[in-house]
Amino acid sequence: MAASSEKPSMDTARPQDSKGYDPTIDTLYEGTPQLAANDGGAYAPPRKGFRGLYTHPFAQTILLGVVCFMGPGLFNALNGLGAGGQVDSATSANGNAALYATFSVAAFFAGSITNRLGSKLTLLIGSTGYSVYVASYLVANIKPSAQAFLIAAGAFLGFTAGLLWSAQGSLMLAYPTESNKGLYIATFWAIFNLGGVIGAVLALALNSKSKESVVTDETYIIFLVLTGIGMLTPLFMANPSAMYRTDGSKVAAPRHPSWKTEIWSLFLSLRTDPYIILLFPMFFGSNYFYTWQFNNYNGAVFNIRTRSLNNLCYWLSQIFGSVIIGMLLDSRRFARRTRAFLAWGVLMAMIFIVHGWAYIYQRHYTRRMTMSSTFHHMDMHDHGYAGRVLLYVLCGILDAQWQTTAYWMLGAMSNDPAKLAIFTGFYKSLQAAGGAVAWRTDAVKLPFMNIFVTTWTLLVAGLLFAFPMLYMRVKDFSEAEEEYDAQAEGEGDDGGSIQANTTVVTHALSRVKTTHQGQGSGEK
Repeated sequence: MAASSEKPSMDTARPQDSKGYDPTIDTLYEGTPQLAANDGGAYAPPRKGFRGLYTHPFAQTILLGVVCFMGPGLFNALNGLGAGGQVDSATSANGNAALYATFSVAAFFAGSITNRLGSKLTLLIGSTGYSVYVASYLVANIKPSAQAFLIAAGAFLGFTAGLLWSAQGSLMLAYPTESNKGLYIATFWAIFNLGGVIGAVLALALNSKSKESVVTDETYIIFLVLTGIGMLTPLFMANPSAMYRTDGSKVAAPRHPSWKTEIWSLFLSLRTDPYIILLFPMFFGSNYFYTWQFNNYNGAVFNIRTRSLNNLCYWLSQIFGSVIIGMLLDSRRFARRTRAFLAWGVLMAMIFIVHGWAYIYQRHYTRRMTMSSTFHHMDMHDHGYAGRVLLYVLCGILDAQWQTTAYWMLGAMSNDPAKLAIFTGFYKSLQAAGGAVAWRTDAVKLPFMNIFVTTWTLLVAGLLFAFPMLYMRVKDFSEAEEEYDAQAEGEGDDGGSIQANTTVVTHALSRVKTTHQGQGSGEK
C-alpha cells in the first residue's frame, strides 16, 4: 500500500479503507511504510529531535533493559557464583526458596497491580527488593549468624520482583509491532544479561587472586550501589500513553479497572485463551534448572575465582543465545508458523545436548563428596577445565533461548497490554513456583543426581506440552484478535456487581500477511 506524498492534517478526517487502514499516513522514518490502527484517531505525530528519540519504543525497550540490568541482572550475577558467593549453600538456597515462594504468589496478582499502579511506579517499587537482598548477603558475610535476615530479604524480594517482572513483560510486549517482537525481546534480553556479565566481571576482578570459597565484602558493596542506581531508573522512563509504535499505531496504555474486576480477569483470561494452560509446564521449568547449574555444578565443583570466571562465561553466552534465537523468530525466510516449530526443535535439541553432556560429569561426584574437606575444588588452570566451562556456556545459551522463546509465544497469543500483563503474571508465578521447589530441594540436601534428572525431565515435558499450543494457536498471519474488556459497575455499599464483557479489539499492526515466493516467505 503506497503512502501519500502529503501528510494528513491532524485536524481533518482521514480517508480509510474498508479494513480500517489509513492509506494517507506518511512515514515516520525513511523507507518505512506506516499504518495506523483504527482506534479513534491514534495517529503518530512527527518524531523529531531528542523527544522523538526518547519516546521511541526501541529506546524505551533499552531503558527497560537498564532497569533489569541493575536489578535482576546483578542478582543473577550474584546467584551465578553459586550459593551467592558464600560457603554454606543451605542458607542461600533457603533464601532463594523464600524468594520464589513469595514471588509465585505476588506474580499471580502482579498483572492486576500493574494495571492499577501503572508501569513506572510498579517498576520503581519492584526494583527496591534487589538492594535489600544484596545488603543481606553483605550482612551475612560480616556476621554469619544473620541467616534469618537473608531469608527475610529473600521473601521481600520475591514480592517486589513479582511486580517488576509483570510490568516489564507488559511493556516489552506492548512496545513492538508483530514483525519485530523477536528483535525487541532479544534486545531486552541482551541488555538485561549484561547485568550478569558486568556483575561477573566485577566479581572476577575482585576475587581473581583468591582460591577460597567466599567473595569479599567489597563485591557486595559495589553490587549494592549499582542496584540502588537501578531502583531510580524507572523515574526517567516515558509514559506508554505518549508513545507510538514504528508502524504509527499508538502504544495502548494499560487499563485501570477495579481490583475486583482484575481478580475476575484472571479467570476470564483463562476462559478466553485456554491454550495458555499448555504453557504452564514450560513456565514451571523456566527457573528450575538454575539450582543444579548454579549450586550443584558451579558452586559445588569449582573454587571462587573459577566460579566467577564461569559466571562471566555463562552470562556472556546468554547474550549470544538470545540474539540467535531472536533472529530465528523474526526471520523472513520462514513463515511465522514454521519459525515457531523451528525454535521448538532448537530448544529440544539443546536440552539433550546440554544434559547428556552434563550427565557425564554428574556421575563422578556427589553432594557428600563435595562437602568433604579433602575434596579438590577445580581451578581454572586444572586439566579438564575447558570442557566443563564449555558445558556451562551451553547452559547459558539454553537458558536465554528458553526464556526468549517463552516470551515470543506469549506475544503470539495477544497484543493487548492488559491481557499480556495477566499472561506474564501467570508466567512469572509458575516460574517462581518451580524455582521455589528446586531451591528447597537443594536446601534439604537432596542428592545432586536426583535434582539433575528431575530438571532434565521437566524441561522435556514443558516442550511436549507446549507443542499442541503452537500447532493450534500460531498461524502464518495474525488476524484481528478477540480481547476482553472487563468492566465493573458498583452499586450501593456492598460493592456492586462485576460485569465482564468480551469485546473485539482490532489491531492493524498485527495484521501481518505472509506471502510465499520461491523457496522462502516474507511478512508484509
